[in-house]
Amino acid sequence: MKQWEIHEVEQGIRPPESIKMTLEEFLEYDVEGYEYVNGELVPMAPPSREHGAISVNVIRYLDAHVYQHKLGRLYTAETTFQVGERTAKPDVAFVSTARLTGDKTKGFSIPPDLAIEVVSPSDVQSRIAEKALAYLNAGTRLVWVLEPVTKTVTVYRSETDIKMLTHKDTLTGEDIVPGFSCAVAQLFE
Repeated sequence: MKQWEIHEVEQGIRPPESIKMTLEEFLEYDVEGYEYVNGELVPMAPPSREHGAISVNVIRYLDAHVYQHKLGRLYTAETTFQVGERTAKPDVAFVSTARLTGDKTKGFSIPPDLAIEVVSPSDVQSRIAEKALAYLNAGTRLVWVLEPVTKTVTVYRSETDIKMLTHKDTLTGEDIVPGFSCAVAQLFE
């Protein structure tokens, strides 16, 4: 595989299915705008303004707490994480201080402790749920899925521990981001 082939995929000149790569190669080259699922490059939908605003709200409240208490770091959607035999680029991710190891110039070869996904208009609900479960199966300890239309947050702890919070509820970091709490409504302002 050549770097120029990857550049052509990123620029939309070459179709992603024309590139065959392994998970290790994807982690090495980190193809912009794509995730790696089942041996294929899967394009990520471009975020809407609403999607971006919600992601920033999550970062605003969560990062202040994480930074103040020196719990770890937050990462944005440009950061790649290995999630089992695939990669993912969560809209926002948290990695605890104890797990911040490895080459800082590459993506993570581990899943995040907390993965946060903001649902886009083009997302399919079954794919969102499948992705949340893929995070958990790979070792992510907590997943938040924010739904802009209903202004809800679905909290995934396991395949059987799934809870939906409405605008009247408070979202907490539980034991993953200790001490963090935020009104769900604030995330959708």
